[in-house]
Amino acid sequence: MLARDIMTKHVVAVSPLTPVKQVAKILNRNHISGVPVVDKSGKLVGIVSERDLLARRGAQVKSIMSKSVIRVKEDTPVEDIASLMATRKVKRVPVIRGQHLAGIVSRADIIRAIALGEHIAMLTPVYDL
Repeated sequence: MLARDIMTKHVVAVSPLTPVKQVAKILNRNHISGVPVVDKSGKLVGIVSERDLLARRGAQVKSIMSKSVIRVKEDTPVEDIASLMATRKVKRVPVIRGQHLAGIVSRADIIRAIALGEHIAMLTPVYDL
C-alpha cells in the first residue's frame, strides 16, 4: 500500500501570509493539529502545527512555520511513512507530486487503513505513532 492509497487528497492548507489567528481558527474548525503551507503555485514551503502556534511568536504563518518539512512522494510505502512518523516524532507527512502538495498522510489515515483491514506490514508498532 502506498501514500496515494491512503492520503487525504483535499488538504486544508494555508499561505505564508495567512494570519496566525486565522490558522488557529482553521485548526480548531477542522479538528486538525497542523496544516501545510503552500505558495501561490501550490509548492510546499512549510508546515505549521499546534506546537508552532504555542512555541513561536509572529503575526503571519511565515514567521512561525517549520520550513524543514518531512515529505514523501505518492509512491512511498505506508510502512515507510509510519516508520518516519515514529522516528521523527511527527503527526502528519505532506505528500508531494514534484514540488507541489498532492495530499497529506496523518497517523489517523494509517490507523484507518489498518482498521479497514488493509494489509500493512508494520515494522513500527502502531502504539509508537
